[in-house]
Amino acid sequence: MPTNRLSQETSPYLLQHKDNPVHWLPWGDEALGRARDQDKPILLSVGYAACHWCHVMAHESFEDDAIAAIMNADFINVKVDREERPDLDAIYQSAINMLGEQGGWPLTVFLTPDGTPFWGGTYFPPTPRYGRPGFSGILKQISNLYQTDRAKIDQNATAIGNALREFGKAEQSGTLSAEQIAQAATAALTIVDPEQGGTSGAPKFPQPTFFRFLWHAYLNSNHPDLASAVTVTLDNLCQGGIYDHLAGGFSRYSVDDRWLVPHFEKMLYDNALLVELLADVWSVHPSPLYRDRIYETIAWMMRDLKTGGEESYALVSAFDADSEGVEGKYYVWSLAEVESLLGTDTALFCSFYDVTEHGNWEGANILNRRVNDTASFLPHSKVMAQCRNRLLDVRDGRVPPLRDDKVLADWNGMAIAALCRAGTLLGAPEWVAHAQTVFGFIVTNLANEERLFHTWCAGQARHPAVLDDYAHMSRAALALYQITGKPEYLASAVQWVEVANAHYWDPQSGAYFLAADDTADLIVRTKTVFDNATPSGNGTMLEVLARLYLISGDVAYRDRADALVAALAPQDPRGLLNQPSLSIGYETLSNAYQIVIATDDRNDGDAEALFDAAVRAAPPGAVISWRFPETAVPPHHPAAGKAMVDGRATAYLCQGAVCGLPVQTAAALEALFD
Repeated sequence: MPTNRLSQETSPYLLQHKDNPVHWLPWGDEALGRARDQDKPILLSVGYAACHWCHVMAHESFEDDAIAAIMNADFINVKVDREERPDLDAIYQSAINMLGEQGGWPLTVFLTPDGTPFWGGTYFPPTPRYGRPGFSGILKQISNLYQTDRAKIDQNATAIGNALREFGKAEQSGTLSAEQIAQAATAALTIVDPEQGGTSGAPKFPQPTFFRFLWHAYLNSNHPDLASAVTVTLDNLCQGGIYDHLAGGFSRYSVDDRWLVPHFEKMLYDNALLVELLADVWSVHPSPLYRDRIYETIAWMMRDLKTGGEESYALVSAFDADSEGVEGKYYVWSLAEVESLLGTDTALFCSFYDVTEHGNWEGANILNRRVNDTASFLPHSKVMAQCRNRLLDVRDGRVPPLRDDKVLADWNGMAIAALCRAGTLLGAPEWVAHAQTVFGFIVTNLANEERLFHTWCAGQARHPAVLDDYAHMSRAALALYQITGKPEYLASAVQWVEVANAHYWDPQSGAYFLAADDTADLIVRTKTVFDNATPSGNGTMLEVLARLYLISGDVAYRDRADALVAALAPQDPRGLLNQPSLSIGYETLSNAYQIVIATDDRNDGDAEALFDAAVRAAPPGAVISWRFPETAVPPHHPAAGKAMVDGRATAYLCQGAVCGLPVQTAAALEALFD
């Protein structure tokens, strides 16, 4: 007798649906086999644990006995956690786009028994509303069509399947140059909101990779409008309701055009990428606001996202938007609650954090601050901190949103890189220590010899790694190597790139597939060309290959990077607005500074001073590498033959094929960048 089969899964999202009356199956051979044996279409539902509209559709439809009865009678019903299986999600999101629908979650796709999509959409209400058809009616129509007009189903499936195979080639065949990147950055200014930051209109997403690209463009050009696009965005993000002013951390996006009302999900990747961006901008524009938000966000990550023990831990994926079935309930306040907790400090707190009797969102108050209130706020900052702590103590006693306890290799790679960058720039070695511990957890728990798993949850590593895992963990390994000089980190990056080259590279058209060549349950292998909420695996791999080339001098890395650029560069430079990570990687490949520090002891005081100077003075894309007496430098590397002078730690600043004269003091090294 068919039943709901999700109770044996580890994904918190799948477990949310284990008690649905729907006979859900996880993706796999059993589901596809049942569809073939029973000649039924597959109803594929893709979502994730922190997704508000996924919860809405679950409550309205998947918990409804009548709708479940139709699903069970006429379909093989499959649930997928898109964070566990980004390779599956990428395929079926692309299919929806080909049908003229905007993608998103929950994703609802109807498939033939072999897994080929023929129709779908995202959220559907149970009955017609919001201008969308009702889900129960859709189920009946699809079932009837499948039984009475199979030719039409097959026609749609064939057309979409062929389009997906063409899309999987992902060839752009353009060129890339510094001039084209500069043109793209200038074009980007036309879509940036000059007053509120972010891109114009609502909803507003933080888009840290896009704004990292603009910041790099500013550093290359000194164009004030590029700097303003980034700082205005960060100022508004850091003071808006999208930021959690009590515990730290940013929500996934704002539903309005001024960062006031967040969609209250808090994701690891957003916070990791924003910490790195804030640190990069702070190093040139040392705003106390950015420094505070970096400290607070990392404190939240290490308080609320850690999983494991004191000696070994990683960071989990996300917190839900909802608690007690209500979006944002955990985070908002009434004036009466604030008055009862703050007493005589109430009026001052309310004036700074926009708390009123009638509220600023659906009768409640989302804490936020005015962007330009720093001068008036500073004299009261100590009292305001005490007030925030009192509110946080009470909020900690509320029913919290669900924590998605999945550990994802790629998102942890982003966090490691962010902790390394912020830790070195802001002089916080404890953050680098966190990064090393998280890296060790991933290597210990999500690796099987040289191969990675994508996810770990409830003590189990599952699902083959996707390209993004290798790309971001390699970037994380290189960040740790840059700080510590430990060869095992460099070795990890080299090994993972070898795996990516062996199992993900497309020798026919160039670039990397998202899924490995031995991932057996996909109808097609796709390539991620464009950045979304996270930088694409291909864009990140370009930066990794560039850094490995600059560190090692091995031209094989340069050749692979050139092939990647040739495959993915857009024919129109404006296309780079969708590929900021590709632009950043190309910049590293073509023009990055290299600081080579020759020493016999990484912890020597002179070597440490040179490293600190390099971190302070060099632009974000710079590559710092270590040369120890036992390190063999290839003869074609610009640092070949460079060594310590007079037995003291010595630094060389290189660019392209040329290195400058040796320097041995921090001041002398910083002066080279001036």
